[in-house]
Amino acid sequence: MIVVPAIDIRKGRVVRLVQGRSRDETLYGVDPAEMARRWEAEGAERIHLVDLDAAIDGLPQPEAVSAVVTAVRIPVEVGGGIRTLEDAQRYRDLGAERVIFGTAAVSRPDVVQAAVSRWPEAVAVAIDARDGRVTVSGWNEATDVDALDLAATVESWGVVRVQFTDVRRDGTLIGPNLEAIEALGRRTGLRITAAGGVSDLGDLRRLAALQAFGVDEAIVGKALYEGRVSLAEARKALAEGEPTR
Repeated sequence: MIVVPAIDIRKGRVVRLVQGRSRDETLYGVDPAEMARRWEAEGAERIHLVDLDAAIDGLPQPEAVSAVVTAVRIPVEVGGGIRTLEDAQRYRDLGAERVIFGTAAVSRPDVVQAAVSRWPEAVAVAIDARDGRVTVSGWNEATDVDALDLAATVESWGVVRVQFTDVRRDGTLIGPNLEAIEALGRRTGLRITAAGGVSDLGDLRRLAALQAFGVDEAIVGKALYEGRVSLAEARKALAEGEPTR
């Protein structure tokens, strides 16, 4: 399992939200590209980049996304507000190695299916859940869609990876929802990127213990920005034998 630093951009700056709430914003930097170079220098193997303006307000920041992608040599995946095939194509043209659909998986399944047909290994679906139900539109709208059902559905379209976030835990440092992540892995054969709530090395070890269920990436944001864990410590901890749950 690898640890993937998150860079969330809003109005051109690096921020973190709590449970996706815009009013609970913490500023961590004014230069997303410089932040990406920092994580690469510290050993990151991938960057998770989210355009919050596109996700929440429908105002994409292609220039900021391009600056991050071109600043580093490691792969950059991009999510946030990708609702059309043209949106995905724009980010692919900018150099994004992976594009992440969220809301479109519920509202525009045809778009996601077309993208998977075009880029089978470069499309992921974000399943952002609150109490087991999928949220959309920057986590601001609740749906009646069951998260596990959506995972099974996108798998049937040919999607090979989902990024699962427990919205109630994101930005809270209270630990990931291990039970929900394991249930997702038991229900499907998808590769899983786990996110939401990681606070320390123990959380990362517990996620690594779910590798048998498809978990091979963990997105970490606030814990990295606040120095609760470093990428070097994470690599060392995950390399030290079998993790325990």
